Amino acid sequence: MSINEIIKHINKEDKTVPLAVEKALPQIEQVIEHVVSKLNTGGRLFYIGAGTSGRLGILDASECPPTFGVSHDLVIGLIAGGDDAIRKAVENAEDSTTQGWEDLKAYNISSNDIVIGIAASGTTPYVISALEKCNEYHIITGCITCNKNSPLSLTAKYPIEVVVGPEFLTGSSRMKAGTAQKMVLNMITTTSMIQLGKVKGNKMIDMQLSNEKLVQRAIYMIKSELNVSDKEASELLSKYKTVRNSINHGRQ
Repeated sequence: MSINEIIKHINKEDKTVPLAVEKALPQIEQVIEHVVSKLNTGGRLFYIGAGTSGRLGILDASECPPTFGVSHDLVIGLIAGGDDAIRKAVENAEDSTTQGWEDLKAYNISSNDIVIGIAASGTTPYVISALEKCNEYHIITGCITCNKNSPLSLTAKYPIEVVVGPEFLTGSSRMKAGTAQKMVLNMITTTSMIQLGKVKGNKMIDMQLSNEKLVQRAIYMIKSELNVSDKEASELLSKYKTVRNSINHGRQ
């Protein structure tokens, strides 16, 4: 194939992913209800996966503190092979039937928490065995997988199955499956944080102001919400440090 033909075929396959996610919305909703319940009562959300699936979980978890101003301990991503595996594949790590639970135990996992296993194939031993242990200890389990009735789906109490079909490059689950997983992860944390009151309207009022772009966005949000000038909004932000505090004090 020419380059043009290749990218057209990849794009054609990618277009099917949102439709597959749509079919799983009832399952996604059910998982989010449990996530919100646990986070509301002081629990944590854990993602656990291997390879691309593990990296996507870590990505979603790592973006929650800057986006929603929450603790780094609220949403935690774990990957087979540990932090080294984020950048480089760790041989055979996903085949362990004990390490997943050991990795969770390192965080003093308990029934206050919820664990979501991520595996495109739904057959990853590292993930399945971790969820089996969670079930034993009455920890709520969910999963995101792209195979119907996979071993992982049958293990998780609340499975999410997004059946995207064969990949353009056979077996390359970083493609459609990875895209589907990312879409579902976006839904889980974004919806949960909205439910927890971490946004106002559709504005990220608890975001961390870690660069000039975000500072300017914060000033604009304060300005729009309070109907004040740029200068007044900037002064409020300088004094009260966050968008939420600036808006609350600006109304007084």
